[in-house]
Amino acid sequence: MKSNTIISQSMQKFISLIILLLFFTISTAQNRFGNPEVDTNQIQKNFSDWSNYQGKNIMLSRDFTALDLQSKEISKESFLDQLANGNCIPIRLKSEDSKYYYQLFEIEAGSDTSIKATINQIGFDALKNYKMEGTPFPKFLFKDLNGKLVSNESMKGKIIVIKCWYIHCTPCIREFPQVNRLAEEYKNRKDIVFMSLAEDAPEKLKLFLARRPLAYSVIPNMKVYMNEALQLNSFPTHFILNKEGMIAKVLPNFESLEVALRKVSEM
Repeated sequence: MKSNTIISQSMQKFISLIILLLFFTISTAQNRFGNPEVDTNQIQKNFSDWSNYQGKNIMLSRDFTALDLQSKEISKESFLDQLANGNCIPIRLKSEDSKYYYQLFEIEAGSDTSIKATINQIGFDALKNYKMEGTPFPKFLFKDLNGKLVSNESMKGKIIVIKCWYIHCTPCIREFPQVNRLAEEYKNRKDIVFMSLAEDAPEKLKLFLARRPLAYSVIPNMKVYMNEALQLNSFPTHFILNKEGMIAKVLPNFESLEVALRKVSEM
C-alpha cells in the first residue's frame, strides 16, 4: 500500500509538472509579440469606445506584423481578408520594439452589431487598397486648374503624391493644413510632385480654393475617373506612385501618408 501511495504521489507531481509546462508554453506563445494594449472584451461593449480606439490606434495601411486568433504570424492580405469577411476585431499589442503588431480577436456575442458591420467595411476597403499596391497606376492625361497637362509619360522619374477628394467631404477638407505642410516640407525635392484629383467643376473649385488654399495642383471633373478607373468609395484616399509609375501605397488619411512618403522618398 505504501508503495502504491508513493507511486500515486509521484504521478500527481508528474501530471502537475506537465500542466505547468503546457501553461508556460501557451503563455509564452501568446506573449511572444506582446499583450493587448486594451481589454479586448471591454473595448467591444459599445460602438463609441471601439470607434475611438480604432481611429486612433489601428492604421491598416501601415506596415505591421499580422497575427491571427491563435497569435500566429500571418500575411497582411490574410489578416485584412479576415477583417473584411470574418468576425474579428484588430487590436494592437504592446511591444518593447518600435514595430507594430496587430492581432485578431473574436467579436463577442454581446457586442454592438454595428462594430462588426463597420469592421467588415473597413477591412474590405483596406484589402482593396492593399491589392492595388505594386500595380501600375491607370493611364491618365489630366489638365489642372492652371491649364497644365500631366500624364503618365510626363511624370516618369518622379514620385507622385495624389490626394482624391471633393468639396463637400469634411475629412478631406479637415486635413488641408496637414497636407499643405507636407507639400511645403518637400518643396525642394524636384523629384516629388503633389497632385490632387477633385470631383468638382473648375468654377466651383476656384471659388472654394480661394478661401481654403491647397498646395497641390488640382485636377477638376475627376468623379468618373475616380469611380471607374480607381474604383474609389472612400474619401479622402491618397496614392503614392514610385518613379516607375507603380502604386507604392494607397492610404486613407494624412497620418499614414506622412510615414509612407518618408519611406518611399528615401528609397
